[in-house]
Amino acid sequence: MYFLETEDVVKQFSGHLALNKVSIQVPKGKIFGLLGPNGAGKTTLIRIINRITAPDSGKVWFDGRESLPEDVYRIGYLPEERGLYKKMKVGEQAIYLAQLKGLSYAEAKKRLKRWFEKFEITSWWNRKLEELSKGMQQKVQFIITVIHEPELMIFDEPFSGFDPVNADRLKQEILELKYLGRTIIFSTHNMSSVEEICDEIALINRSEVVLSGKVPDIRNRVKTNTYSLVIRPPENRFSVQSDLFTVLNTKARNGIIELRIHKDKEMSNSYLLTEIGRSYEILSFTEELPSMNEIFIQTVSAPNTPVI
Repeated sequence: MYFLETEDVVKQFSGHLALNKVSIQVPKGKIFGLLGPNGAGKTTLIRIINRITAPDSGKVWFDGRESLPEDVYRIGYLPEERGLYKKMKVGEQAIYLAQLKGLSYAEAKKRLKRWFEKFEITSWWNRKLEELSKGMQQKVQFIITVIHEPELMIFDEPFSGFDPVNADRLKQEILELKYLGRTIIFSTHNMSSVEEICDEIALINRSEVVLSGKVPDIRNRVKTNTYSLVIRPPENRFSVQSDLFTVLNTKARNGIIELRIHKDKEMSNSYLLTEIGRSYEILSFTEELPSMNEIFIQTVSAPNTPVI
């Protein structure tokens, strides 16, 4: 079941086509990666989902029906460009913004106290935002984004400004929100994070969706039939020759040989391993799937990228 869908969304600004019939499907209770290079149209699509701007044509479906103005109260949005008031005190500002999202003063304060304790930032309550580091401000912004417990959460570059320890902590919080049943759109340039937490992705390039699907399926779809092979040869035999595969590179050490090989996609792994095993002891055999970072670069660098 999809919690959010966009259908053939088109948006132009002063003759510039920002989105060209963009359709995405975000599964309920999953983390959906919205990817693309700068200027691809990601932020425009996010603003349309949030009803900050309207599409020129196309539709946005929210929880099984067309999006309505009141749906914004069911969304939490952490923009890449943060928008907190630097002169206001942290606690006072957080309560004010939580009330704008429909919480009473008492409930907002209760929830905020709990989150501030969880993030170990209670001492910041009466400090002005401008006194905090970028990472500290980011924690406050994250709390404000999720405080009203929205069903759909949109995080645009959420790890910006964080050191590795706090970035990992925030990552765990996002995974916990998924565990609680929230639907999450996650926009980032950090492809390692995509592999770690995203269930599905859509990659937008030059205003169009050029790649979409489940992360494991995409990596398998574009694999190159390259494998890492570690074998132990018979005594006095230190070279590997075979008509079954092409050796890309090789390294011999301590009586074993490490190889990267390429085989024909029609040849089964079972057959290949059986034949290799006739002459060598096989210590390991691993398929090398392209990383999401490699897929991202390859896809957006192609002059005329096909949809895959």
